[in-house]
Amino acid sequence: MNDHFFAGSYGGDAGKIGPRTRLECKICWHVYDPALGDDYWQIPAGTPFSQLPEHWTCPECDADKSGFMVIEAA
Repeated sequence: MNDHFFAGSYGGDAGKIGPRTRLECKICWHVYDPALGDDYWQIPAGTPFSQLPEHWTCPECDADKSGFMVIEAA
């Protein structure tokens, strides 16, 4: 794990988030909400952030998953 992430960053550590945790892109502020999924990447509703495929990136700005931060823990 890289120690150079901002506080609250996902940083690839699935232990930081629960199955309903919402995360926000630090570049464009897009919010990934597991309850909604992601239409752009055809991710079904109910998919936790930690279970997104490795190739998934922000649908708005193409930022990597590690660039997301927790905004609402569940």
